[in-house]
Amino acid sequence: MDSTRVAELQQLIGLCKSNPALLHDSSLAFFKDYLQSLGGSVPEKPGLADHDEDEIIESDLELDGEIIDPDDDPPQKMGDPSVEISEERCDAAQLLKSKAMQAVAENNLEEAIDYLTEAILLYPSSAILYAARARVFVKMRKGSAAIRDADTALKINPNSATGYKSRGMAWSLMAQWEAAASDLRLASKLDYDEEIYSILTKAESNVRRIEEHRNKYERLRKEKEARRIQREKHHQSEKSRQDPQVEDPNSLAVLRDGEVISTHSSDELEKKLKAAQNLSRVVVLYFTATWCGPCRTMGPVYTSLAEKYPKVVFLKADIDELNDIAHRLNVSGVPTFFLVKDGKEVDKVVGVTRIGLETMIKRHTGQL
Repeated sequence: MDSTRVAELQQLIGLCKSNPALLHDSSLAFFKDYLQSLGGSVPEKPGLADHDEDEIIESDLELDGEIIDPDDDPPQKMGDPSVEISEERCDAAQLLKSKAMQAVAENNLEEAIDYLTEAILLYPSSAILYAARARVFVKMRKGSAAIRDADTALKINPNSATGYKSRGMAWSLMAQWEAAASDLRLASKLDYDEEIYSILTKAESNVRRIEEHRNKYERLRKEKEARRIQREKHHQSEKSRQDPQVEDPNSLAVLRDGEVISTHSSDELEKKLKAAQNLSRVVVLYFTATWCGPCRTMGPVYTSLAEKYPKVVFLKADIDELNDIAHRLNVSGVPTFFLVKDGKEVDKVVGVTRIGLETMIKRHTGQL
Protein backbone atom coordinates (compact mmCIF):
# COMPACT_ATOMS: atom_id res chain seq x y z
CA MET A 1 0.00 0.00 0.00
CA ASP A 2 1.24 3.49 -0.84
CA SER A 3 3.22 4.84 2.16
CA THR A 4 1.91 8.35 1.50
CA ARG A 5 -1.71 7.13 1.78
CA VAL A 6 -0.87 5.22 4.95
CA ALA A 7 0.66 8.36 6.46
CA GLU A 8 -2.44 10.37 5.54
CA LEU A 9 -4.66 7.72 7.14
CA GLN A 10 -2.52 7.76 10.30
CA GLN A 11 -2.82 11.56 10.38
CA LEU A 12 -6.62 11.33 10.03
CA ILE A 13 -6.85 8.75 12.84
CA GLY A 14 -4.64 10.94 15.04
CA LEU A 15 -6.92 13.93 14.46
CA CYS A 16 -10.01 11.85 15.30
CA LYS A 17 -8.38 10.57 18.49
CA SER A 18 -7.59 14.10 19.66
CA ASN A 19 -11.02 15.43 18.61
CA PRO A 20 -13.67 12.65 18.28
CA ALA A 21 -16.29 15.25 17.31
CA LEU A 22 -14.73 15.26 13.84
CA LEU A 23 -16.35 11.86 13.22
CA HIS A 24 -19.73 13.62 13.09
CA ASP A 25 -18.64 15.79 10.17
CA SER A 26 -20.69 14.84 7.09
CA SER A 27 -17.53 14.49 5.00
CA LEU A 28 -16.37 11.66 7.29
CA ALA A 29 -19.70 9.82 7.35
CA PHE A 30 -18.17 6.96 5.33
CA PHE A 31 -15.40 6.52 7.93
CA LYS A 32 -17.86 6.67 10.84
CA ASP A 33 -20.06 4.01 9.17
CA TYR A 34 -17.00 1.82 8.60
CA LEU A 35 -15.98 2.02 12.28
CA GLN A 36 -19.51 1.14 13.40
CA SER A 37 -19.72 -1.78 10.95
CA LEU A 38 -16.69 -3.26 12.74
CA GLY A 39 -18.53 -3.03 16.06
CA GLY A 40 -16.87 0.21 17.14
CA SER A 41 -18.73 2.91 19.04
CA VAL A 42 -18.57 6.59 18.20
CA PRO A 43 -18.88 9.19 21.01
CA GLU A 44 -22.09 11.19 20.94
CA LYS A 45 -22.11 14.44 19.11
CA PRO A 46 -21.24 17.18 21.63
CA GLY A 47 -24.18 19.32 22.58
CA LEU A 48 -26.87 16.88 21.49
CA ALA A 49 -27.64 15.31 24.87
CA ASP A 50 -26.32 17.95 27.21
CA HIS A 51 -26.94 21.02 25.16
CA ASP A 52 -27.77 23.83 27.51
CA GLU A 53 -29.18 27.25 26.91
CA ASP A 54 -27.79 30.38 28.43
CA GLU A 55 -28.62 30.69 32.10
CA ILE A 56 -31.66 32.81 32.82
CA ILE A 57 -30.41 35.87 34.68
CA GLU A 58 -33.11 37.98 36.26
CA SER A 59 -32.91 41.68 35.48
CA ASP A 60 -32.91 44.23 38.28
CA LEU A 61 -36.38 45.22 39.40
CA GLU A 62 -36.99 48.91 39.86
CA LEU A 63 -39.33 49.66 42.76
CA ASP A 64 -40.58 52.86 44.33
CA GLY A 65 -39.27 53.94 47.72
CA GLU A 66 -35.98 54.20 49.50
CA ILE A 67 -34.56 51.03 51.05
CA ILE A 68 -32.70 50.96 54.37
CA ASP A 69 -30.57 48.22 55.85
CA PRO A 70 -32.02 46.41 58.88
CA ASP A 71 -30.87 48.06 62.11
CA ASP A 72 -28.57 45.91 64.19
CA ASP A 73 -28.97 47.73 67.53
CA PRO A 74 -29.51 45.54 70.61
CA PRO A 75 -33.23 44.85 71.23
CA GLN A 76 -35.00 47.63 73.11
CA LYS A 77 -36.20 47.13 76.67
CA MET A 78 -39.61 45.51 77.02
CA GLY A 79 -41.93 45.56 80.00
CA ASP A 80 -42.69 42.65 82.31
CA PRO A 81 -46.29 41.59 81.55
CA SER A 82 -46.63 40.01 84.98
CA VAL A 83 -46.28 43.38 86.75
CA GLU A 84 -49.43 44.44 88.57
CA ILE A 85 -50.61 47.82 87.26
CA SER A 86 -51.70 50.35 89.86
CA GLU A 87 -53.50 53.58 89.18
CA GLU A 88 -50.35 55.49 90.09
CA ARG A 89 -48.24 53.55 87.58
CA CYS A 90 -50.87 54.11 84.90
CA ASP A 91 -50.96 57.89 85.53
CA ALA A 92 -47.17 58.11 85.54
CA ALA A 93 -46.98 56.20 82.25
CA GLN A 94 -49.52 58.54 80.66
CA LEU A 95 -47.49 61.57 81.77
CA LEU A 96 -44.32 60.07 80.27
CA LYS A 97 -46.19 59.39 77.01
CA SER A 98 -47.23 63.07 76.86
CA LYS A 99 -43.60 64.14 77.33
CA ALA A 100 -42.59 61.70 74.57
CA MET A 101 -45.10 63.20 72.16
CA GLN A 102 -43.78 66.67 72.96
CA ALA A 103 -40.24 65.46 72.28
CA VAL A 104 -41.37 64.00 68.93
CA ALA A 105 -42.93 67.39 68.04
CA GLU A 106 -39.53 68.98 68.75
CA ASN A 107 -37.80 66.22 66.74
CA ASN A 108 -35.98 64.93 69.83
CA LEU A 109 -36.56 61.31 68.86
CA GLU A 110 -33.99 59.68 71.15
CA GLU A 111 -35.51 61.56 74.10
CA ALA A 112 -38.97 60.39 73.01
CA ILE A 113 -37.76 56.78 72.98
CA ASP A 114 -36.39 57.15 76.51
CA TYR A 115 -39.71 58.54 77.79
CA LEU A 116 -41.74 55.81 76.09
CA THR A 117 -39.40 53.06 77.34
CA GLU A 118 -39.83 54.30 80.89
CA ALA A 119 -43.60 54.43 80.38
CA ILE A 120 -43.63 50.84 79.02
CA LEU A 121 -41.70 49.58 82.05
CA LEU A 122 -44.36 51.16 84.26
CA TYR A 123 -47.33 50.00 82.18
CA PRO A 124 -46.20 46.93 80.17
CA SER A 125 -49.71 45.80 79.21
CA SER A 126 -50.46 48.91 77.16
CA ALA A 127 -50.62 48.25 73.41
CA ILE A 128 -50.84 52.01 72.85
CA LEU A 129 -47.40 52.62 74.39
CA TYR A 130 -45.70 49.91 72.31
CA ALA A 131 -47.41 51.17 69.13
CA ALA A 132 -46.36 54.76 69.97
CA ARG A 133 -42.74 53.71 70.42
CA ALA A 134 -42.92 51.73 67.16
CA ARG A 135 -44.00 54.93 65.38
CA VAL A 136 -40.98 56.78 66.76
CA PHE A 137 -38.66 53.97 65.65
CA VAL A 138 -40.15 54.28 62.15
CA LYS A 139 -39.32 58.00 62.19
CA MET A 140 -35.78 57.06 63.23
CA ARG A 141 -35.71 54.56 60.32
CA LYS A 142 -35.11 51.63 62.63
CA GLY A 143 -37.35 49.06 61.00
CA SER A 144 -36.39 46.01 63.09
CA ALA A 145 -37.01 47.79 66.37
CA ALA A 146 -40.33 49.14 65.11
CA ILE A 147 -41.46 45.64 64.10
CA ARG A 148 -40.60 44.23 67.54
CA ASP A 149 -42.73 46.89 69.24
CA ALA A 150 -45.57 46.55 66.73
CA ASP A 151 -45.59 42.77 67.21
CA THR A 152 -45.91 43.24 70.96
CA ALA A 153 -48.68 45.81 70.56
CA LEU A 154 -50.64 43.46 68.30
CA LYS A 155 -50.13 40.56 70.68
CA ILE A 156 -51.75 42.64 73.42
CA ASN A 157 -54.44 44.09 71.14
CA PRO A 158 -54.96 42.31 67.79
CA ASN A 159 -57.14 45.22 66.64
CA SER A 160 -54.51 47.93 67.12
CA ALA A 161 -54.67 50.07 63.97
CA THR A 162 -51.49 51.91 65.04
CA GLY A 163 -49.74 48.56 65.52
CA TYR A 164 -50.55 47.45 61.97
CA LYS A 165 -49.74 50.89 60.59
CA SER A 166 -46.35 51.06 62.33
CA ARG A 167 -45.41 47.55 61.31
CA GLY A 168 -46.54 48.13 57.72
CA MET A 169 -44.45 51.31 57.54
CA ALA A 170 -41.46 49.44 59.01
CA TRP A 171 -41.82 46.65 56.42
CA SER A 172 -41.89 49.26 53.66
CA LEU A 173 -38.66 50.80 54.98
CA MET A 174 -37.06 47.35 54.66
CA ALA A 175 -38.53 46.80 51.15
CA GLN A 176 -40.71 43.91 52.36
CA TRP A 177 -43.52 45.15 50.17
CA GLU A 178 -45.88 42.17 50.37
CA ALA A 179 -45.79 42.17 54.18
CA ALA A 180 -46.15 45.97 54.17
CA ALA A 181 -49.22 45.87 51.92
CA SER A 182 -50.86 43.19 54.08
CA ASP A 183 -50.42 45.17 57.34
CA LEU A 184 -51.40 48.50 55.80
CA ARG A 185 -54.61 47.05 54.35
CA LEU A 186 -55.60 45.89 57.84
CA ALA A 187 -54.65 49.26 59.32
CA SER A 188 -56.76 51.04 56.69
CA LYS A 189 -59.79 48.89 57.54
CA LEU A 190 -59.44 49.63 61.25
CA ASP A 191 -58.67 53.36 61.06
CA TYR A 192 -58.24 54.90 57.61
CA ASP A 193 -56.03 57.96 57.20
CA GLU A 194 -54.22 59.67 54.30
CA GLU A 195 -50.75 58.59 55.45
CA ILE A 196 -51.76 54.92 55.38
CA TYR A 197 -53.33 55.38 51.92
CA SER A 198 -50.19 57.00 50.53
CA ILE A 199 -47.82 54.25 51.73
CA LEU A 200 -50.29 51.48 50.86
CA THR A 201 -50.60 52.76 47.28
CA LYS A 202 -46.82 52.61 46.86
CA ALA A 203 -46.62 49.17 48.49
CA GLU A 204 -49.38 47.68 46.30
CA SER A 205 -47.75 49.11 43.18
CA ASN A 206 -44.46 47.45 44.11
CA VAL A 207 -46.22 44.16 44.94
CA ARG A 208 -47.75 44.13 41.44
CA ARG A 209 -44.33 44.71 39.88
CA ILE A 210 -42.79 41.95 42.02
CA GLU A 211 -45.54 39.49 41.02
CA GLU A 212 -45.20 40.37 37.32
CA HIS A 213 -41.41 39.99 37.55
CA ARG A 214 -41.69 36.68 39.41
CA ASN A 215 -44.31 35.31 36.98
CA LYS A 216 -42.22 36.36 33.97
CA TYR A 217 -39.12 34.48 35.09
CA GLU A 218 -41.12 31.51 36.34
CA ARG A 219 -42.63 31.28 32.85
CA LEU A 220 -39.20 31.56 31.22
CA ARG A 221 -37.82 28.81 33.47
CA LYS A 222 -40.77 26.52 32.67
CA GLU A 223 -40.35 27.16 28.94
CA LYS A 224 -36.64 26.40 29.18
CA GLU A 225 -37.34 23.17 31.07
CA ALA A 226 -39.96 22.18 28.46
CA ARG A 227 -37.40 22.74 25.69
CA ARG A 228 -34.83 20.67 27.59
CA ILE A 229 -37.31 17.79 27.97
CA GLN A 230 -38.19 18.03 24.28
CA ARG A 231 -34.51 17.94 23.30
CA GLU A 232 -33.97 14.91 25.52
CA LYS A 233 -36.94 13.11 23.96
CA HIS A 234 -35.64 13.92 20.48
CA HIS A 235 -32.19 12.70 21.43
CA GLN A 236 -33.55 9.45 22.84
CA SER A 237 -35.63 8.87 19.69
CA GLU A 238 -32.59 9.51 17.48
CA LYS A 239 -30.49 7.21 19.63
CA SER A 240 -33.13 4.47 19.41
CA ARG A 241 -33.37 4.90 15.64
CA GLN A 242 -29.60 4.74 15.16
CA ASP A 243 -29.02 1.96 17.67
CA PRO A 244 -31.76 -0.72 17.81
CA GLN A 245 -30.31 -1.98 21.09
CA VAL A 246 -31.32 1.27 22.79
CA GLU A 247 -35.04 1.15 23.62
CA ASP A 248 -37.21 4.24 23.47
CA PRO A 249 -38.07 5.23 27.09
CA ASN A 250 -41.37 6.83 26.01
CA SER A 251 -42.54 3.54 24.50
CA LEU A 252 -41.23 1.56 27.48
CA ALA A 253 -43.31 3.75 29.78
CA VAL A 254 -46.49 2.60 28.01
CA LEU A 255 -45.73 -1.10 28.49
CA ARG A 256 -44.90 -3.35 31.46
CA ASP A 257 -42.45 -6.19 31.03
CA GLY A 258 -43.58 -9.54 32.41
CA GLU A 259 -47.19 -8.49 32.98
CA VAL A 260 -50.53 -8.83 31.23
CA ILE A 261 -51.78 -5.40 30.18
CA SER A 262 -55.55 -4.91 30.00
CA THR A 263 -56.92 -2.51 27.39
CA HIS A 264 -60.39 -0.98 27.57
CA SER A 265 -60.63 1.22 24.46
CA SER A 266 -59.52 1.25 20.84
CA ASP A 267 -57.27 4.26 21.46
CA GLU A 268 -55.59 2.56 24.41
CA LEU A 269 -54.99 -0.61 22.39
CA GLU A 270 -53.57 1.31 19.42
CA LYS A 271 -51.25 3.23 21.71
CA LYS A 272 -49.82 0.05 23.19
CA LEU A 273 -49.50 -1.64 19.79
CA LYS A 274 -47.63 1.42 18.50
CA ALA A 275 -45.29 1.39 21.51
CA ALA A 276 -44.56 -2.30 20.93
CA GLN A 277 -43.86 -1.61 17.27
CA ASN A 278 -41.45 1.21 18.19
CA LEU A 279 -39.58 -1.27 20.40
CA SER A 280 -39.70 -4.04 17.78
CA ARG A 281 -41.56 -6.22 20.27
CA VAL A 282 -43.80 -9.17 19.40
CA VAL A 283 -47.35 -8.73 20.75
CA VAL A 284 -49.87 -11.34 21.82
CA LEU A 285 -53.43 -9.95 21.83
CA TYR A 286 -55.86 -12.06 23.89
CA PHE A 287 -59.60 -11.61 23.36
CA THR A 288 -61.65 -12.76 26.34
CA ALA A 289 -65.06 -12.15 27.95
CA THR A 290 -66.43 -12.07 31.49
CA TRP A 291 -69.02 -14.73 30.62
CA CYS A 292 -66.47 -17.11 29.02
CA GLY A 293 -65.75 -20.26 31.08
CA PRO A 294 -62.71 -21.44 29.06
CA CYS A 295 -61.23 -17.94 29.40
CA ARG A 296 -61.09 -18.41 33.15
CA THR A 297 -58.92 -21.48 32.52
CA MET A 298 -56.57 -19.63 30.14
CA GLY A 299 -56.25 -16.52 32.34
CA PRO A 300 -53.59 -17.96 34.71
CA VAL A 301 -51.82 -19.62 31.75
CA TYR A 302 -51.60 -16.29 29.94
CA THR A 303 -50.23 -14.60 33.07
CA SER A 304 -47.54 -17.27 33.51
CA LEU A 305 -46.47 -16.91 29.85
CA ALA A 306 -46.17 -13.15 30.31
CA GLU A 307 -43.78 -13.77 33.20
CA LYS A 308 -41.84 -16.37 31.18
CA TYR A 309 -41.44 -14.12 28.11
CA PRO A 310 -40.94 -10.57 29.52
CA LYS A 311 -39.84 -9.10 26.17
CA VAL A 312 -43.09 -10.15 24.52
CA VAL A 313 -46.00 -7.78 25.03
CA PHE A 314 -49.09 -9.54 26.40
CA LEU A 315 -52.30 -7.53 25.85
CA LYS A 316 -55.81 -8.49 26.94
CA ALA A 317 -59.09 -7.12 25.60
CA ASP A 318 -62.72 -7.86 26.44
CA ILE A 319 -64.62 -8.71 23.26
CA ASP A 320 -67.66 -6.77 24.49
CA GLU A 321 -65.63 -3.62 25.26
CA LEU A 322 -63.62 -3.68 22.01
CA ASN A 323 -66.34 -5.08 19.78
CA ASP A 324 -65.26 -2.95 16.79
CA ILE A 325 -61.68 -4.26 16.94
CA ALA A 326 -62.91 -7.84 17.42
CA HIS A 327 -65.20 -7.48 14.40
CA ARG A 328 -62.37 -6.09 12.24
CA LEU A 329 -60.16 -9.06 13.20
CA ASN A 330 -63.00 -11.53 12.57
CA VAL A 331 -63.02 -12.85 16.14
CA SER A 332 -65.74 -15.49 16.14
CA GLY A 333 -65.19 -16.92 19.63
CA VAL A 334 -63.18 -16.60 22.80
CA PRO A 335 -60.56 -17.22 23.91
CA THR A 336 -58.72 -16.07 20.75
CA PHE A 337 -55.03 -15.13 20.63
CA PHE A 338 -53.51 -13.03 17.85
CA LEU A 339 -49.78 -12.60 17.37
CA VAL A 340 -48.89 -9.12 16.09
CA LYS A 341 -45.47 -8.36 14.61
CA ASP A 342 -44.38 -5.00 13.16
CA GLY A 343 -47.97 -3.78 13.57
CA LYS A 344 -49.51 -6.65 11.59
CA GLU A 345 -51.47 -9.75 12.68
CA VAL A 346 -49.34 -12.67 11.51
CA ASP A 347 -50.70 -15.65 13.45
CA LYS A 348 -53.67 -16.79 15.52
CA VAL A 349 -54.62 -19.49 18.05
CA VAL A 350 -58.22 -20.19 19.13
CA GLY A 351 -59.35 -22.12 22.19
CA VAL A 352 -57.85 -23.51 25.39
CA THR A 353 -54.38 -24.62 24.32
CA ARG A 354 -51.29 -23.64 26.27
CA ILE A 355 -49.05 -25.67 24.00
CA GLY A 356 -50.46 -24.08 20.85
CA LEU A 357 -50.16 -20.58 22.31
CA GLU A 358 -46.58 -21.05 23.54
CA THR A 359 -45.55 -22.68 20.28
CA MET A 360 -46.85 -19.66 18.37
CA ILE A 361 -44.85 -17.32 20.62
CA LYS A 362 -41.66 -19.36 20.22
CA ARG A 363 -42.10 -19.56 16.44
CA HIS A 364 -42.24 -15.78 16.07
CA THR A 365 -39.50 -14.98 18.58
CA GLY A 366 -36.96 -17.33 17.02
CA GLN A 367 -37.00 -19.85 19.85
CA LEU A 368 -38.08 -22.90 17.84
